[in-house]
Amino acid sequence: QVQLQESGPGLVKPSQTLSLTCTVFDDSIPTNVYYWSWIRQPPGKGLEWMGAIAYSGSTYYSPSLKSRTSISRETSKNQFTLQLSSVTPEDTAVYYCARGEGQTYYTGSYHYTVRYLDVWGQGTLVTVSS
Repeated sequence: QVQLQESGPGLVKPSQTLSLTCTVFDDSIPTNVYYWSWIRQPPGKGLEWMGAIAYSGSTYYSPSLKSRTSISRETSKNQFTLQLSSVTPEDTAVYYCARGEGQTYYTGSYHYTVRYLDVWGQGTLVTVSS
């Protein structure tokens, strides 16, 4: 059974970079057709898709976070990582990693739309505070 597990610091200071890792168990990031996403949920608010890395290694980001977000993978460890720079208290949220599929399309640049997310990590709370 495929499982995802997020890890990383629970407290980050403002202006620093938030870094989280998602470890994938019983699946392989580069050899299947899935896209591996990061999603967050601020307290009292809805889910926000942040970005994804494809099985091919291509990356896609939410336009609203693109300037601050970077997603990469470490295939030897079956992990993918999230980095969010210049954080503020508004970035306080539960951060999830998830597996899914979607649709890519080109309109001058490549974009990705999530169709579904079928396996989620349990989520990790990251608080941005001095």
